[in-house]
Amino acid sequence: MRRTGTTRRGALTATGMIAMGAALSGCGGSGDGEGSARTGAPTAAEIARAVRTEHRLRASAARTSLELLARYEHVVSAHPATAAGLAPLRDAVRAHVRTLAPDGEQAPTAPRSRAKGARAAVQELADAELRTADAHLAALMEAPPELARLLASVAAAGAAHAYLLTDLAKGTSS
Repeated sequence: MRRTGTTRRGALTATGMIAMGAALSGCGGSGDGEGSARTGAPTAAEIARAVRTEHRLRASAARTSLELLARYEHVVSAHPATAAGLAPLRDAVRAHVRTLAPDGEQAPTAPRSRAKGARAAVQELADAELRTADAHLAALMEAPPELARLLASVAAAGAAHAYLLTDLAKGTSS
């Protein structure tokens, strides 16, 4: 007896046909009403604007990461006992700076820590990591695809660093 109704094979075939039809209908014209006058290639002005935007976003992200790196340096110099625990995270932030910095910018001065002890300083560093990750995520909206992927990766690393720093702060003596 033949099964009636929708089968899994039938549903997949129908979905595939719809997807193929959508792909083929998208290949016909430019869809922007300009016909063959515009081929979809970016103009020189659009390319220049994209380059300026990427450079501005990279410089801003690098500055933010440089400030974070300066905070790491300050905590390590103020609380040498934290150096071993912070070294891998600080090295990762330094790598992010090298990747983001368009012209190898130098680190700006970070605001002085108000922390009274090592535990509070590490917790402040965790908070700074979260703020930096949030800043990188905010820049995603206007970043070109390649830079957006980089910023997303750096933001994810920053969130992981914040988690690790919070755990490190719990185990650090004041």
